[in-house]
Amino acid sequence: MTVRALRGAIQIVGEDRDEYFAQIQQLLGEMFSQNQVSQEELISILFTATPDLKIDFPAAAARKMGLTEVPLMCAVEMDIAGALPRTIRILAHANLERSRAEIKHIYLGGAVVLRPDLAK
Repeated sequence: MTVRALRGAIQIVGEDRDEYFAQIQQLLGEMFSQNQVSQEELISILFTATPDLKIDFPAAAARKMGLTEVPLMCAVEMDIAGALPRTIRILAHANLERSRAEIKHIYLGGAVVLRPDLAK
C-alpha cells in the first residue's frame, strides 16, 4: 500500500449547525466515494476552517457520520486579505493502491474557485 493524500474544500452556506454538518459530510462523502476509500484505508484527516467560521469543529461532523476510529485534527486557516471566506478545507491521508494521477480531489460550491483545474 502507498499513502495518498486526498484534498477537498467547500464554501459553507448558512449558519445552522445541522446544515454546516451536512455540507462537511457531503464533501467527505464525495471525497471517499469518488476515490473508493473505506474507513479502514483512512490514516488521518486534517480540517482547516477560515477564521469567520465559528459554528463547530469540522471534525465533529466527521465523528457524527461515523468516523470514530480515524485520527482527526482541526486548525484555523491563515487570515489572508481577499481569501475565500467561510471555507472548510480537508486533507485526508489513506492507504491506497492508486497512483497520484488517479486521485480525485473534490471542490464543491464556491470553493471551486480555489482549484478550477481540479474541480469537475
